[in-house]
Amino acid sequence: MDTVKLGRTGLEISHLTLGCMTFGVPGRGPHSWTLDDEQSRPLIRKALDLGINFFDTANAYSEGTSEEIVGRALKDMVRRDEVVIATKVYNRMRPGPNGAGLSRKAIMTEIDNSLRRLCTDYVDLYQIHRWDYATPIEETLEALHDVVKAGKARYIGASSMYAWQFAQALYVARLHGWTEFVSMQNHLNLLHREEEREMLPLCADQKIAVLPWSPLARGRLTRDWNETSERQENDAYGKTLYSATLDADRRVVEKVAEVAKARGIPRAQVALAWVLRKPGVTSPIVGASKPRHLDDAVAALSIELSAEEVAALEAAYVPHPVVGFS
Repeated sequence: MDTVKLGRTGLEISHLTLGCMTFGVPGRGPHSWTLDDEQSRPLIRKALDLGINFFDTANAYSEGTSEEIVGRALKDMVRRDEVVIATKVYNRMRPGPNGAGLSRKAIMTEIDNSLRRLCTDYVDLYQIHRWDYATPIEETLEALHDVVKAGKARYIGASSMYAWQFAQALYVARLHGWTEFVSMQNHLNLLHREEEREMLPLCADQKIAVLPWSPLARGRLTRDWNETSERQENDAYGKTLYSATLDADRRVVEKVAEVAKARGIPRAQVALAWVLRKPGVTSPIVGASKPRHLDDAVAALSIELSAEEVAALEAAYVPHPVVGFS
């Protein structure tokens, strides 16, 4: 698999990222559909064999057990310097004061907890999972700078927020000479294209890596509109993402099916190919609960959608409420 640079850094990452929210002890946290240690390992092994070197998780996924499963597997399967490990911080990890957020105390506590769970001395990319309205951005950025200078993270990144917030964070870091964000992990797919308005142009201008999450809209783009899955039925957060524009979304899903049928390929390949060809996109984050999910993702790298196909896929889209920031 080809590698690409992570934004303006020299770090080489695979053109696909394995999203690790699927891995975790079932019942730990809100997700009942996660895969335990034994079920996760074959998928992690397959991702490595396919050339994926970039693994993205978060401290809050399955109450930390995602980090544990991924950390143990990678330690057993590959040398540390051959993979790029990313994790995130912000969401609540324990009840009570300072158990969540992006204060200096929370960041310093959670980076050490993540490193322990991941069985590593450092993460390659340490990301803020969301914007913390209760903590000054200066406090967050200085703490992240100190994490990098302590050798516990190589780079820092951000995830879903408003473009003005991201611009402010870049400006504040530059003003103080602190480590700057090099990546943006945002919500981008054929059912949610609002990032095209401001965030993608900002990232292009500042040479920020774009790592879209949920490129297949949590599987909605891969099956018939009325078809569902265990994850979709039990994914309360996912239901908040795709409920405001159902009629327009249905037409998009139907068009994905038409393009896929005409080409004789799975719908997942069409939907991911659209994301991969979006200007500025660096490495979409793909989840996998079955080996074929990884095969489809890799196959999408070779698909060149025609201008007519892109126009057809995009035609039914209507403006959406901005979602995914909480």
